[in-house]
Amino acid sequence: MRIGHGYDVHRLAEGRKLIIGGVDIPHEKGLLGHSDADVLTHAVMDALLGAAALGDIGKLFPDSAKEYEGADSLLLCKKVAELLTSKGYRIINIDSTVIAQAPKLAPHINAMRENLANALGLSPELVSIKATTEEGLGFSGEKLGIAAHAVCLIECI
Repeated sequence: MRIGHGYDVHRLAEGRKLIIGGVDIPHEKGLLGHSDADVLTHAVMDALLGAAALGDIGKLFPDSAKEYEGADSLLLCKKVAELLTSKGYRIINIDSTVIAQAPKLAPHINAMRENLANALGLSPELVSIKATTEEGLGFSGEKLGIAAHAVCLIECI
């Protein structure tokens, strides 16, 4: 058994879509990044890569590479799952938290769980997503950005 932790943060910016867990969420701002800036999916990928000691998403999908510009993070997540399988690992479960003052994420969590589960080849019951605010404190509380933490458990097969 191996445990991994992932963290990601992206700045909110005008003129961008807000994609979290592969869900396009209506909001006046979106997340800024080289890919679609899906903060939740990025944290999950880093947790998985960390658990397998395979680096991080910056190593696997560098932001200097043109082919990842505007990339769908769920497709990248599927590649991470395939890499883990090829190295002899099986994902047991994912637990994650998105930290955002706005918008309200509760109505979108089931769709996020489905999206991540599909990308990872898991049952949605094995993917937990929670959302919280920081009560107006810090960069997320001031609506400057959104962060996500994820932990995972994998096993050698």
